[in-house]
Amino acid sequence: MVKTEILKMLKGTAGYVSGQELCERLGVSRTAVWKVIRQLQEDGYEIEAIRNRGYHLKKSEDVFTREEICSALHTKWVGRNLVFLDVTDSTNNEARRRAEEGAPNGTLVVALEQNAGKGRRGRTWFSTSGAGIWMSLLLRPEIPPECASMLTLVAALAVEAAIYQVTGLEGQIKWPNDVVLDEKKVCGILTEMSTEMERIHYVVVGIGINVSITEFPEELQDKATSISLCTDKTVNRAELTAAVAKAWEEYYGRFLQTLDLSLLIEEYSRHLINRDREVKVLTPGDTYSGICRGINKKGELLVETSEGMREVMSGEVSVRGIYSYV
Repeated sequence: MVKTEILKMLKGTAGYVSGQELCERLGVSRTAVWKVIRQLQEDGYEIEAIRNRGYHLKKSEDVFTREEICSALHTKWVGRNLVFLDVTDSTNNEARRRAEEGAPNGTLVVALEQNAGKGRRGRTWFSTSGAGIWMSLLLRPEIPPECASMLTLVAALAVEAAIYQVTGLEGQIKWPNDVVLDEKKVCGILTEMSTEMERIHYVVVGIGINVSITEFPEELQDKATSISLCTDKTVNRAELTAAVAKAWEEYYGRFLQTLDLSLLIEEYSRHLINRDREVKVLTPGDTYSGICRGINKKGELLVETSEGMREVMSGEVSVRGIYSYV
């Protein structure tokens, strides 16, 4: 807590902050302040210390720590309980474990590295250490279980908006769970839930964003990209994490007003890369092609076929472009 507050004060001051001011504001000793400054320097912050002037934080490009994320958060409830791990099997798994232990709504789990990251339909997620944002949000919503699948679409809107806010890059959404830059996947979303009869115990929304990955396995090279490959700007992962959390609160709030996507259809459709393109729909028992015409308020994909309009539910379904990933 003290570490986060000192970081906030340093970031919020253009010049120097005196050690005395830090002591008085936080009610700690000069020795405690000095120890925290040393910890921040070890984390990668460049902090200048001058006798009789105090401490000055110079620009830090991409320090990714719990304290950095907390100092960047401007949310009401998302991430107020923040779990930050050096390594985990999967942030979704960790969020589920925390949920079973009683973690509150809005708990955010972030890891530097996943060694068993999960994608849809049992796939693994390529999650290099220090090169992306691997995060999962725990929700305890009072909504019918059939509404939960729409949260994936809400998350995609939040990620796209956050990437644009932080980088200026115009992303698109590939229904139902990918955010796309330059027609390649930059973010995947996996929503899981625990239910009993008609009641949701909790929902976990997992988000993986490729930030600074420059090389992908051969099987992903024509499908995946990263923010760094799309811009020459250095992306601060903590700032982007906080921006996703803030955007989530906004879009989720709109979703809760109607318990469907009525208030989000227009914006979602504007970013839908599949819209008005020919797509192939692959289900466990059928494969067909048609023209994507957007989504309905339940988040189902509308595909116009020779036999009429079909409504495609997410789940065990893949949608592909006829000639490419999108």
